[in-house]
Amino acid sequence: MLNKAILMGRLTRDPELRHTQSNMPVASFTLAIDRGGRKDASGAKQTDFIDCVAWNRQAEFVTQWFTKGMLAIVVGRIQSRNWDDKNGNKRVSVEVICDEVSFGETKKAREENAAYSGGGSNYSAPQNNNYNSAPPAAPAFDLPTGSSDFAELSDDDDDSDVPF
Repeated sequence: MLNKAILMGRLTRDPELRHTQSNMPVASFTLAIDRGGRKDASGAKQTDFIDCVAWNRQAEFVTQWFTKGMLAIVVGRIQSRNWDDKNGNKRVSVEVICDEVSFGETKKAREENAAYSGGGSNYSAPQNNNYNSAPPAAPAFDLPTGSSDFAELSDDDDDSDVPF
């Protein structure tokens, strides 16, 4: 059987990091994904809100580097789970379990979008749910010191050192 989901959308909130009883990190976040050119009866764009869950190092990566409004690409599998709410009602949740989470735009593109959208680093979703209008600016942050496996790469467009 095949169960693979590939999604690209904007985070609707900062990822939430929790730990299981065995101290395993788990992060949850929601992606807002436009349905392309589809509009509802009133002419508004339709948007899906997809819950995503990342585990272990992927969870730590997501919570360290992603914030509300950032464009993310998620590769994973769709999973449903049954649970009981506080009133004893049976519920079903459908979510994407992330195998990979990556940036959907370069740092340079985020900075250009920040200049276009007024330079603010705090993104608030537009009231009309149009997530493709002015993309949000990425937050400014310093690279962590110590045990991080990630490093910032230059967005230098000078390809003069490429031999072909």
